[in-house]
Amino acid sequence: MAASVARCCLVAVSRYKRRGFGALVAWAELRPGLLCAGCGRSFQQEKRFSSRHRPEGKVLETVGVFEAPKQQGKYETGQLFLHSVFGYRGIVLFPWQARLYDRDVASPVSDKAENSTGHGSKEVKGKTHTYYQVLIDARDCPHISQRSQTEAVTFLANHDDSRALYAIPGLDYVSHEDILPYNSSDQMPIQHELFERFLGYDQTKVPPFIARETLRAWQEKNHPWLELSDVHRETTENIRITVIPFYMGMREAQNSHVYWWRYCIRLENLGNEVVQLRERHWRIFSLSGTLETVRGRGVVGREPVLSKEQPAFQYSSHVSLQASSGHMWGTFRFERPDGSHFDVRIPPFSLESNKDEKTPPSGLHW
Repeated sequence: MAASVARCCLVAVSRYKRRGFGALVAWAELRPGLLCAGCGRSFQQEKRFSSRHRPEGKVLETVGVFEAPKQQGKYETGQLFLHSVFGYRGIVLFPWQARLYDRDVASPVSDKAENSTGHGSKEVKGKTHTYYQVLIDARDCPHISQRSQTEAVTFLANHDDSRALYAIPGLDYVSHEDILPYNSSDQMPIQHELFERFLGYDQTKVPPFIARETLRAWQEKNHPWLELSDVHRETTENIRITVIPFYMGMREAQNSHVYWWRYCIRLENLGNEVVQLRERHWRIFSLSGTLETVRGRGVVGREPVLSKEQPAFQYSSHVSLQASSGHMWGTFRFERPDGSHFDVRIPPFSLESNKDEKTPPSGLHW
C-alpha cells in the first residue's frame, strides 16, 4: 500500500514538471527531506529538471507534505490540496453531493433510436458524486494555461439591468478524484481575499483551518446560486466533455422574465494524439418553443490544443432564456495533425430554474 501511494505522489509531481507550470513547478518540485504522509518516502529532485526551467528570481521551496488521497469518505473544510489536472493550490470550503450522468457507462436502448437532441437514446442513470467548493491560490492563477480564465462564480447583479453580472474570482468546483491532499504548517498557506474571512486557524484541529460563521452564513444565503446538482459527461474518440450547469436567477426585462444559467465545460484528451478545438455548434431549446442554433470558431476566443502534456481545457459561459427551463446540446469540432476533422458530442443537459426562489443572490453581502 505504501509503495502505491509513493508512486502516486511521484507521478503527480513529474506531471507538473512536464507541463511547465512556472511558479507551480517550483512549488510542486519537492526538495529532499519532504516526506509523503502515505509512505514516509523522501522526494528527491531529478537531474533532468535543470535550472533553465526555473523562473528568474524564483527558488524551490517546500510548502507542505502530501497525504494519501481518500478512497472513501469526504475531505473536510480546510483541507489543502493540489488540483491533479490544473495544478493549482487550493483549500476546500465545503462539499456538494451532485448527480453524475455519465453517458459512457449507459447502455443504448436501440442502436437506431434517436432522441430529441440527436444523440442515440440511452438510459442514463445518475449516480451520487462528491464535488467541493474551493478557493484557488491567487499566486497560481497566472500559470494555469489550460484554462481560459481563473474560475469564478458569477451572480446576477441586484439592479434593473437584467444582463448585468458580477463575479467572485478564485472560486472553483473540484471533483473528489481531482484532489491531491497535503498539509502545511503555514497558517496562511493560500493567498485569496476570502481566506481569512471564511476560515480561521485552530492548531488542535485536523485540518487546522476551520469554517468561520461568515462562511456558513454565506453558504446558507447563497445556496440556490452556488449549488452544484447535476454533472453530465460523454466521451467521443478519446475526448471527454464534462458539463456542469448552474441556475443563476431570474430578472424582469421589458415586461418579460429572463432566466439565467452559467455552465462550466471541461474538455479532456484521454488519448495520445494531439488535437485542436476548431468550432462549436450549439442547439438551445427553450420551453417557450424556440430552438436556437449557435455556431462559431473555438470557445471564449480560444482554440485550445489538447495534448498528452496539457490534456485539459476548462471554461465557463452563460445563457439566458425567456422561459423557466430548456435544454442544450451540441458538438465540438476538433482537428487532427493531418488536417482531418471529427466531431465530439456535448452531452445534452437540462436548464432548470428554482421555482421557489424568493430573494436574489447576495454575493458577498452578509
